[in-house]
Amino acid sequence: MSRRRGLDSFDDFRDAAVAYRLPRILFTALELNLFTVMGARTWTVPELAKQLRVSSRGLAILCRNLASAGLLKKRGALYRTTVLANTALNARSPAYRGAYLDLLRGQWEDWSKLTESVRRGRPVEHDDPDDLKYRRAFTWAMHHRSSDVAPQVAAQVNLKGVRTLLDLGGGPGTYALAFLARNPALRATVCDRPAALKVAREIAAPLKHGRRLDYLPLDFMSRLIPGRYDVIWYSNVLHIYSPAQNKALFRRLPSALTPGGRLLIQDAFVLDRNGLYPQEANLFAVTMLLFTEEGNTYGVGDTTEWLREAGFGRVRRVKLRDGTGDWEGGLLEACRSNERPNRYRGSRARRS
Repeated sequence: MSRRRGLDSFDDFRDAAVAYRLPRILFTALELNLFTVMGARTWTVPELAKQLRVSSRGLAILCRNLASAGLLKKRGALYRTTVLANTALNARSPAYRGAYLDLLRGQWEDWSKLTESVRRGRPVEHDDPDDLKYRRAFTWAMHHRSSDVAPQVAAQVNLKGVRTLLDLGGGPGTYALAFLARNPALRATVCDRPAALKVAREIAAPLKHGRRLDYLPLDFMSRLIPGRYDVIWYSNVLHIYSPAQNKALFRRLPSALTPGGRLLIQDAFVLDRNGLYPQEANLFAVTMLLFTEEGNTYGVGDTTEWLREAGFGRVRRVKLRDGTGDWEGGLLEACRSNERPNRYRGSRARRS
């Protein structure tokens, strides 16, 4: 597991404290629509400043920093965008990740309210998660976040012989679609709020393998899941809920699995006994404090215990290839029975 070097001196503390500078530069560029306006053209600072209606002095300093960060290329007095800036950050590009960028930008102010959240133990004020506009934007943001990662994960999960998969809390169905793309005999169902499923339908519609995706609108935290599936995929949902809520769900899941069926959990797991690493898992716990009523990030050991208490016969951790999962912790696999779980391509399995 990765452990970042600790803050051992005041210089270390200072460097960590001023790390906000580059993110603020990036968000300012996005708020000015700088990458969209620039497109693939080459610009001088005065020309671009006139187009953006900003000062040449301010823009010159901003562009210099964006170039040093690798988002712009500078030759003499001329600037142009890099491939990343002209695609994922350009609103005119088909590859634009706008929903996810908007989510990140919105969190800038919310993180400034962390002190209040720590005092109250409650999230900051934010949009109602049941609001249709918010749910649609959030679902698209989750698709933009996972669209590159999902195929890499799907390539390592062996679904040979699996006919049915439930993407539980799957939002846009990004993972379900990645599994379908690799497994022609598979049929998948994505379960979530109706507003999220509407986005999932839009994403799946132009895809040939999207015809094998079904949709289940359901509050799975309070209602039984109809039907039975060979595999239940529970990705990036565990952290939204409290231990009690997750335990209650786990007790209901065996009845939604076929004999020998598997539950696969991907989340921001804490991996060490003291609950300190990976650091990203702890930082993400702060996000849960700011945006959920009871969410948190949990240890592999604790989650394994919950699964065993719920009646799962075999639980193991599966480590994906470095840099290919949403999180460093990889996956937890829990089997409904004591049957030997399937192996994974390109991964190293370790018992928890």
